[in-house]
Amino acid sequence: MAGLALGISAWGLVTGVAMVKTGMGVTMAVIMTLTVYAGSAQLAVLPLMASGAPLWVIWLTAACVNLRFVIFSSLWRDYFGGLPRWHRIALGYVSGDVIFVGFLKRFPKPEPRPEQVPYFWGAATTLWLAWQLSSLAGIVLANAIPLHWGLGFAGVLALLGILLAMLVDRPSWLATLTGCSAAVAAYALPLKLNILLAVAVAVAVGLAAEALERSLRRSRQRAGAQTPP
Repeated sequence: MAGLALGISAWGLVTGVAMVKTGMGVTMAVIMTLTVYAGSAQLAVLPLMASGAPLWVIWLTAACVNLRFVIFSSLWRDYFGGLPRWHRIALGYVSGDVIFVGFLKRFPKPEPRPEQVPYFWGAATTLWLAWQLSSLAGIVLANAIPLHWGLGFAGVLALLGILLAMLVDRPSWLATLTGCSAAVAAYALPLKLNILLAVAVAVAVGLAAEALERSLRRSRQRAGAQTPP
C-alpha cells in the first residue's frame, strides 16, 4: 500500500486545505477528518455546507456517495463475518476503496483465512496514517497551500487507478458508464445533486446487472443439468 499511500496523501492534503478554505474552523476540521474518514464524502459535502444547503441534503449526499460501502461490506462478511461485532465495526471504520481492491486481489476466494485480518489491518493502518497525517497537515498549512496548485489531481489519479482495477466484469462497466452519464446529464442540478443522482443510478444499475447475470447463470446451469448425456 506504500505506493498508493502517496496518492492518498496528496488527496488528504487537499481535503484538509479545502475544509479550512470553505470556512470551517481548525478544531471542527480536525474532528471531521478523524471521525468521518471518507474523502469523497467530505469533498462532496463541503460545498454544500459552505453554501448553507439544508442539513438533509448534506446528510443524504454523504450517504449516497458512500453507498458503495454497502456493497463492500456485503463482501467483507464472507471473510470477517465470524469476528466479534466490535471488531467488525472497527474494520468498517478503516475500510476503503484501495483496501477493498488490494484485499480481493490477495484473497480472491471468499472464505476466512488466518492471515486475512493481519493483512487488512496492515493495509488499513498504512492508508489511515497517510490520510490523517496529510489531512492534518493541510488543515494546519491551509493558508500557505493554495488550492490552485492542483494537488487534488494526484488523488483523482489514485481513484482512477482504483476504478480501472475494479472494472473486471459487465455489471461494473455498466454501473460506471451509466453513473458517468447521469452525472454529466444532471450537471445543472443545484447543490451538486448530480453527484447524488449519479451514485444512486450507478448502484441501481450495478445491482440489477449482477442480479440479471446470476439469473442467466442459473438458467444455463438448469438447462445443462436437464440435457441428457
